[in-house]
Amino acid sequence: MSARQVRFKQVDVFSAVPLKGNPLAVVFDADGLSDDEMQAFARWTNLSETTFICKPRDPAADYLVRIFTIDGELPFAGHPTLGTAHALVESGYRPRTAGRLVQQCGIGLVEIEDRDAGVRAFAAPPARLTPLAEHEYDALRAALRTDQIDFTTPPCAMHNGARWFAVRLKSAAACLALKPDLAALAALVRRTGMSGLAAYGLYAEGGPATFEVRCIVTGRGANCYEDPITGSANAGLACLLTAYERRPGQRYTARQGTVLGRDGRIFVDYDDATGKTWIGGAATTIVDGTVRLP
Repeated sequence: MSARQVRFKQVDVFSAVPLKGNPLAVVFDADGLSDDEMQAFARWTNLSETTFICKPRDPAADYLVRIFTIDGELPFAGHPTLGTAHALVESGYRPRTAGRLVQQCGIGLVEIEDRDAGVRAFAAPPARLTPLAEHEYDALRAALRTDQIDFTTPPCAMHNGARWFAVRLKSAAACLALKPDLAALAALVRRTGMSGLAAYGLYAEGGPATFEVRCIVTGRGANCYEDPITGSANAGLACLLTAYERRPGQRYTARQGTVLGRDGRIFVDYDDATGKTWIGGAATTIVDGTVRLP
């Protein structure tokens, strides 16, 4: 069987500085690939996500994206949404509406717009929020090994296509200092039906961002790991802040990846006129070429 060559990019998402964001592999013209072939390539890249751009099935969409981790397909994820949009436009694709893309994925249609001098943002999908039962609070303290949890915003499971368990800390410093018991954390998070922890803490005025965010994936058996920068979790947090009337303003910023030596930057814009919440950040192409597939 002869090998196929298709266009390929590897993009650093949520950073304008190369190697400081969250990497994403993007495969173009993927309609001829089977699910097994997509999964095999995603496993080979060994990145948190790999996306495959296909022709849309919905006439309202510009493109269809399939999002794969090394373990399976996701209905939605944030950094793959922005990274794929960046790669597609950079490759020469002209959106049907200037400055606006409509992505089709497992959760349906997701809007993406150019904002802030060409930096893109996606409209956060609605998040279903389920507060943690209070009888689990002691287990949460023990799993996170901290007495710095801010229970004035209840710890919540957030489901927006991705599944994150959100915990607010009393400060950004407390968030950065977390050294959880990973086995206990994984057990607790799985009891909520979620796949990872999204911890966040507020900076004092004049800090590098409004919030520091850390996301620990607990969904791969015993192999927990920290995700550098996470669009879906930040989208869920933006919805949670609205639900509990804890917004820090109409616009705020989040920093993520600090403990990993990254410098991810995310902005959140609330558009109350439309009811949409926009999650945005820069993207930078690191690798641009073709990939050989069986």
